Amino acid sequence: MGFKCGIVGLPNVGKSTLFNALTQTAAAQAANFPFCTIEPNVGKVAVPDERLDAIAKIAGSAKIIPSQLEFVDIAGLVKGASQGEGLGNQFLANIRETDAIIHVLRCFEDSDITHVDGTIDPLRDAETIETELMLADLESLDRQILSASRKAKSGDKESKSQLDIMERMKAALDLGNPASSVSLSEDEIPLAKTLCLLSSKPILYVCNVAEEEAQLGNEWTQKVSAMAESKGAQSVIVSAAIESEIAQLDSKDDQMELLASMELTEPGLNKIIRAGYQLLNVRDYFTVGPKEARAWTISVGDKAPQAAGKIHSDFERGFIRAETISYEDYVQYNGENGAKEAGKMRQEGKEYIVQDGDIILFRQNT
Repeated sequence: MGFKCGIVGLPNVGKSTLFNALTQTAAAQAANFPFCTIEPNVGKVAVPDERLDAIAKIAGSAKIIPSQLEFVDIAGLVKGASQGEGLGNQFLANIRETDAIIHVLRCFEDSDITHVDGTIDPLRDAETIETELMLADLESLDRQILSASRKAKSGDKESKSQLDIMERMKAALDLGNPASSVSLSEDEIPLAKTLCLLSSKPILYVCNVAEEEAQLGNEWTQKVSAMAESKGAQSVIVSAAIESEIAQLDSKDDQMELLASMELTEPGLNKIIRAGYQLLNVRDYFTVGPKEARAWTISVGDKAPQAAGKIHSDFERGFIRAETISYEDYVQYNGENGAKEAGKMRQEGKEYIVQDGDIILFRQNT
C-alpha cells in the first residue's frame, strides 16, 4: 500500500535520470535531447522505514512488506503541449489518476545540457508546465460538462452536484487559477476527485541541483521554496546525478559512505517520500507476526475500521475491535507478549483514530 506520483517537467531537467535513480532501474532512457522518454514509465519503490525492520526482527517475521510508492514518468512537456506541441501531452492521461504530482525543476547550470528555453529559470519553467496542465484540464472539463449536463437534465442527482463543481472549477481555470484553488465542502471532495483534474492535485517541487549544491541548494532553490510555500505546496532539494551514483551501489553501507563523503545524511528518495507523506496527509501503521511484518498507508484521521479496510473490505464490515500497541511500547517491551504483560496493549473501538506507527491486530466477525 502506498501512493502514486506522476513526474512532470520540461525536457532535459533530469526527470528520467531521477526516475531511473529512484526506481533503481534503467526503464527510462536518460539522454541529452528532448522527448527521450516516448512511453510512460512506471516504477515502484519500497518506502524505507527502520521501524518496520525493527518490529520484524523482534517478531522473527519471515517476510517484510513495506509500503510502496509508485512513480509514473512521462515525456517532457513543452509550451504549447495542450495544442499538440511536443510529445508530453499524449501521455497526460497516464497521470490523471495519480495522488500527487512531482514537478522536477532544473536548478543547475551546465553548458553541456541544453535547455529548451536557452536559459535556467525554474520559476518560469514551473509556470510553463502548470499553464499546460490547466489548459489540459479545461479541455477535459469541457467534455465532462457536456456529458454531466445531459445526465443532470434527466434528473441524475450526482451529475447535478458534479456539474456545479465542474462549472466552479472551469471558472477558476478561465481566470488562470488551478482547480485546487476552488473551495470544496467535505461532501464535494470525493466528487471532485472523480474529475481527475491535473491542476487539482497536490504538488511536490523537486529542485534538481548540481552535486556540490545538494546539501544547501542555491539561489534558485530558495526561490522555488518561497513559491511552493506561497502555494501551500512542498519542495525538496535533490541531485539526480548523486541519486544515480547511489543507485549503482548494491551495499547500503557503500551508499551511506558515498552520502557521507558529500556531507549528506540520506538519499533524495527519503526526502521525497517524507515530503510526499506530509503533502498527502498520510501515515503508516503496521501488522506483524511470524509470517510477515507489513506497513499499511492510511490517511491522517482514519479510524480503526477504515484502517482495517485497507487489509480487506471484510475486515471493515466485520470490525469488532483493534488490539493496539504503539511502536515505542512494542520495541521497549520486546514484542507483543512483553507489551501485554506491561499493560501496553489497548483494546480500541470504532472511534479510535489510528496513530502513525501503531501495531494493530484486528478482531472481526467471521
